Amino acid sequence: MKRDKKAGKKKFTINKKSISIIPKSIDKTIKAPASKSVMQRAIALALLATGRTNIQNPSFSQDSLSAIRVAGGMGASIMFSADKLSIERTDEVTQTNINFGESGLGVRMFSPIISLFDKHYIINGTGTLLKRPIKNLENILNKIGISAISKKGFLPLEISGKLKGAKFTIDGSKGSQVLTGLLIALPLAINDSEITVKNLKSKPYIDLTIKMINDFGGKIENYNYERFIIKGNQKYIGQDYFIEGDWSGASFLLVAGLIAGKVEVTGLNLNSKQADIEILSAIKKANGKIFIRDNSVITKKSKLTSFEFDATDCPDLFPPLVAMASFCKGISKIKGVSRLKHKESDRATVLKKEFSKIGINISIEDDFMFIEGGKIQGGTVDSNNDHRIAMATGIVALGAESEITILNADSVNKSYTRFYRDLK
Repeated sequence: MKRDKKAGKKKFTINKKSISIIPKSIDKTIKAPASKSVMQRAIALALLATGRTNIQNPSFSQDSLSAIRVAGGMGASIMFSADKLSIERTDEVTQTNINFGESGLGVRMFSPIISLFDKHYIINGTGTLLKRPIKNLENILNKIGISAISKKGFLPLEISGKLKGAKFTIDGSKGSQVLTGLLIALPLAINDSEITVKNLKSKPYIDLTIKMINDFGGKIENYNYERFIIKGNQKYIGQDYFIEGDWSGASFLLVAGLIAGKVEVTGLNLNSKQADIEILSAIKKANGKIFIRDNSVITKKSKLTSFEFDATDCPDLFPPLVAMASFCKGISKIKGVSRLKHKESDRATVLKKEFSKIGINISIEDDFMFIEGGKIQGGTVDSNNDHRIAMATGIVALGAESEITILNADSVNKSYTRFYRDLK
């Protein structure tokens, strides 16, 4: 951060690949970014719906833009402005080579969906997505009658055949993203389906998916997350749909308030099905000062204490929780490390490595991460092209002893394009 001589104010120093942040007190009101998880699901449902869907308060993160491009390639008519995106199905597929950028949810969710269109597709990605395994997706598609061939368990993935509905069993221990795609696609298959799921993780994301399916006129029968009954030949109906604020992005802002002053995050649905709304309970466990209003949450600088938290069903909270734990007195304990191996980075290893560069000791034992609170030193860290690592190190910099420089800082564009502007 350099001093603006003309204005006499400090500002971030940023270029395309790095940003430097100096310790600073903040007092801000920030509107939560639109949820990319809700946005991607809304695009998928709009692609399959009869009639036009008008998406209000859209997310234009990189992952959301990838989903928009996929919908366009699948023949959807798309019109958009700064505050609205209109999607209408046409059934005229114009593209069979589909690139999802770095969106893991996009690949896993859309693969069953595009199988409804009965074409031969080549699915690919870029960057970190090329290193993320898709063997589980490949196996599930083959199990339900779709020919799927990957490159030794990684992208590209070739898909052919039409999704018709089936009775089958899947392993849910790797996450819920493939199941989300199946639940969205199978109501439009010609046959009824029954899915038995073993050891499902990230159940809140399935709650979100089923809620949105219901919003668009579909119906799923959920029996304790172990069995799902889906009638075929259903229809989705296009509608006006508002994208709620993103609890994943908001979690970093709320922790920033605990570290460096005061933050109010507006535009949040306090009855949201998003998994990362659990940040509220984590903050309370750490004795953070938190105030909840109708559609906003306020946090203030606090004397934080060590906490224990199970993030198995909300693994994306690990980075903001580690940031919060870094300022806690004592050693905090977070469960769910097994969920972090195949994110945009090997996230547990990267958190340990990068936070050690700024003075925070992290150890990992089995499925648990232990974070010893302490003083944040200045220095240089690397996001490892992981958007959540970039945001976590960005907020701890506010309470550091000296300037922190983040390499590959532009990785935040994957989910929260205006993160640094909001923090500034």
